Amino acid sequence: MGSLEGLRADICDRVWRKSLMAVAHTCCACTMCPRLCNMSTHLVQLSPHNDPVKKVVQGIDVNQVRGLGFDATCSLVVLDKQFHPLPVNLEGDSRRNIIMWLDHRAVSQVHRINETQHSVLQYVGGVMSVEMQAPKLLWLKENLRETCWDKAGHFFDLPDFLSWKATGVTARSLCSLVCKWTYSAEKGWDDSFWKTIGLEDFVADNYSKIGNQVLPPGASLGNGLTPEAAKDLGLPAGVAVAASLIDAHAGGLGVIGADVRGHGLSCEGQPVTSRLAVICGTSSCHMGISRDPIFVPGVWGPYFSAMVPGFWLNEGGQSVTGKLIDHMVQGHAAFPELQAKAAARCQSVYAYLNSHLDLIKKAQPVGFLTVDLHVWPDFHGNRSPLADLTLKGMVTGLKLSQDLDDLAILYLATVQAIAFGTRLIIEAMEAAGHSVSTLFLCGGLSKNPLFVQMHADITGMPVILSQEVESVLVGAAILGACASGDFASVQEAMAKMSKVGKVVFPRLEDKRYYDKKYKVFLKLVEHQKEYAAIMKGD
Repeated sequence: MGSLEGLRADICDRVWRKSLMAVAHTCCACTMCPRLCNMSTHLVQLSPHNDPVKKVVQGIDVNQVRGLGFDATCSLVVLDKQFHPLPVNLEGDSRRNIIMWLDHRAVSQVHRINETQHSVLQYVGGVMSVEMQAPKLLWLKENLRETCWDKAGHFFDLPDFLSWKATGVTARSLCSLVCKWTYSAEKGWDDSFWKTIGLEDFVADNYSKIGNQVLPPGASLGNGLTPEAAKDLGLPAGVAVAASLIDAHAGGLGVIGADVRGHGLSCEGQPVTSRLAVICGTSSCHMGISRDPIFVPGVWGPYFSAMVPGFWLNEGGQSVTGKLIDHMVQGHAAFPELQAKAAARCQSVYAYLNSHLDLIKKAQPVGFLTVDLHVWPDFHGNRSPLADLTLKGMVTGLKLSQDLDDLAILYLATVQAIAFGTRLIIEAMEAAGHSVSTLFLCGGLSKNPLFVQMHADITGMPVILSQEVESVLVGAAILGACASGDFASVQEAMAKMSKVGKVVFPRLEDKRYYDKKYKVFLKLVEHQKEYAAIMKGD
C-alpha cells in the first residue's frame, strides 16, 4: 500500500468521542465493578448515529469511574502550535491530519535512514521499518514543507494524542516514543541520529514538538480529566488518566501476566519471559519480554519498559494478516456464493468456511487439505524477521477450479501461512536468546478457532486465550487502574486482571506434516529472491 494521504481529522475526533470510550468504561468496570459488562459487544455496536458515552456508561454510577486508560494504533497525528490539525496530504486538506501506521509513502526516506547504519537502528532489529515515525516525519519535511512542516507545533502518536485530549498534558508515553520514535528509556533522545537523517529541527527546539516530557505507561497525567473532556465523555472532572500504550502493547499487557495454575501448562513453573503474546487483528504483533536486552535481527527492540516495567521487549510482527485473509477470501470467484450460504445460516463467512472445511476433510486432519497448496503471506512486505518491505505474496498449487471447496482450501492455506510466519519469528527470537514455551493470543483473529488451532499445530506450542476476549481493552484498563492508585504496580494489576479462558493444545501427531510444509514455506521466499535476482541481472 502506498500513501493513504492521511486520515481525516474528524475521524480522529470520532476516535476520541466514540470508540475509545469503551476502553475508558472497561477500566472502570475492571477496577470497580464486579462485572466486566461485556465491553466487546458495546464496542462493536457503537455507530456515528448513537451517543457513545450514554451507551458506555448506561446503568453505571459515573462517580465510580476511577481511572481511564487509552490505547490506539501508532498513527501519526499532526497539529499546529495552537493544536489545530494540519494537512498531511498534497491537496492541503487539514481535515486529513493523520498518517496511518500502515502508510508506506516514506519508502525512499526509510531507505536513506537505514543506509546511515546509525547505532539507534540496533534497537529496531537493525533495520528501521517504513511504519515507524522517523521516515514519515522526513517525508513531511521533504514534501509538505510550507503547508505542514513549517507550521507544525506538535507531532503525536495517536495514543498520546488521546491522552492529551483528555488531560491537556502533552507528555508522551514511554511506550510510543521507545517503540516508534527511537527514544531510549535509559539515554533519552540521540541528537546525532536526528541530525544525521536531516531532522535537526527537533534537536534545536529541545524535542518540544515530539516530546521532552516522557512518562511510563500507567503513570497518572496531570490533574486527570479536564472539565472540557469530562463534559465530552459524560464523566466527572479530575478522574485519573494514565499515560497510554500502543494498542498491540495493551493487548500484550492484558494477556501475558495471567495466572496459569491448574491448566497443565509447562509455563506454570517458568518465568513470564517464557510467554509470547501474539496480538492478531488487521496485523499481528509478537511480544516477547526478557530480563536482559536481547538483540534479534529483523525483530524490533529491545525496548526497555515499553510494555511491562522493568523488562525488555522484543516485538516481531506481520503486516496486514487479518486484511490478507479478507483479501484472499473476498477476491475469490466463489465469494458471492459463500456470502449467500453464510447469510442463510446466520453465520460469518469464516464460521461457514471452517464448517465447510470440516465437511470436505473426510477422515484426514483438516490441515492436510493443503498438501499441494502453499502460500507466502507477505503481500504487504515482511516486517519480521526478514525486514524486507519489497517482498511480495506467493501462491503455488493453483488449479482451474473456482468452487467453494477451492476457496475454503485457499483460506486454510493462507491461515497456515500466517502461522508459519509466526513460527519463523519465534525461531529468530529463540536463536537470539529467547526461550518461548507458550503462546498467549488475543485480538480479532484469536476468535477464529481454525486460526488458533493452526498456530498451536504449526508452532508445536499450547495457545492460551483470555477469559475476556477483548484483551486490548483489559490492557488499557490495567493502565487506568494504576493511574487511579487501585494497584501499586502494572505487574500487580496484570496478575489480578488477566484470566485464562481456554487452552488449545497442538496436535503433535501432525508435526511431521507441518514440518514438511514449513520447508516448502521457506523455499518460497528463497525462490522469490532468486527470481528477483534473475530479473535484475543483465
